[in-house]
Amino acid sequence: MIKIANYFKDSYKELTEKVTWPTWPQLQQSTMIVIAATIVFTLIVLAMDSVFGNGLKFIYDKLF
Repeated sequence: MIKIANYFKDSYKELTEKVTWPTWPQLQQSTMIVIAATIVFTLIVLAMDSVFGNGLKFIYDKLF
């Protein structure tokens, strides 16, 4: 039981004293970067899906 109590005490101490939390502007900037990267990645996947889908459709139409 002592080990569990020490674990929670150490975890709390680390979160309150050792962790560097971002400021509000840093958090907003990081969020915008993640949103932009997600949109770019989504567009890339959409383009790849469209190219491969249309390519396979073209091949199937020619073969069958």
